[in-house]
Amino acid sequence: MASVASPAIFKEFCPLYYLLNAIPTKIQKGFRSIVVYLTALDTNGDYIAVGSSIGMLYLYCRHLNQMKKYNFEGRCESITFVKLLSCFDDLVAVGTASGRVAVFQLVSSLPGRNKQLRRFDVTGIHKSSITALAWSPNGMKLFSGDDKGKIVYSALDLDQGLCNSSLVLEEPSSIVQLDYNQKVLLVSTLQRTLLFYTEEKSVNQVGSQPRK
Repeated sequence: MASVASPAIFKEFCPLYYLLNAIPTKIQKGFRSIVVYLTALDTNGDYIAVGSSIGMLYLYCRHLNQMKKYNFEGRCESITFVKLLSCFDDLVAVGTASGRVAVFQLVSSLPGRNKQLRRFDVTGIHKSSITALAWSPNGMKLFSGDDKGKIVYSALDLDQGLCNSSLVLEEPSSIVQLDYNQKVLLVSTLQRTLLFYTEEKSVNQVGSQPRK
C-alpha cells in the first residue's frame, strides 16, 4: 500500500516592516546626512539582531515587540557579524570592521536571570574585519575569526565579569565560517576546511585538495 504524502504547507514571506520601520534609514552627524546600511543579521526564538554600518546594533525582542539599541563607544564603524545565544542568560556577540569584538549580556525579566546589562570586550588581538563568530552552548566560550585568518578564543566568566582572550590558530586566508561543539571547532577559510581540537591543540584538515 502506497504511503500517503503529507499535505503541503504554504507560507507567505513578506518584509518585516515592524522591524525595518524601527531602524532609521539615515542619521544626522554634524552637517552631514549618513545613510544607514544593514550589514549583519542573526535570529533565534527570542530575538532578531541586526548590525548596521553606523556601529549600532538593533536588537528586536520577539516576545515583547520592543526594539533596543546597543553601540560601541568611540568612532562609528560598520558591524560585520553578530551571533546570538540563548542559554541561562541571553548573549549577543558583535564584531566590527576594525576587529573589535564585544559581548552583551542582556537583561532578563525572568527570576534568577541577569538584571543588569553588561558588556565584555575582546581587545588587542584582532586588527582586521571580523568575519565569523561561534559560541559554545553554555556561553562560556566564544571563538572569533577575521579576514586575515586569525582565530581568537575568549573564555567568559559571566559571574565574575571576566573575559580572557588568546590567539589559538592563524590561517593564511580569510576565515569564512566557524562552528563549535564538543571541544571541536570547525573552521572554514577561503582555502580549506579543518577541524581544530581545542584540548589537544591539533588540526585535522577536511579533504586533501585546497579550494580553487
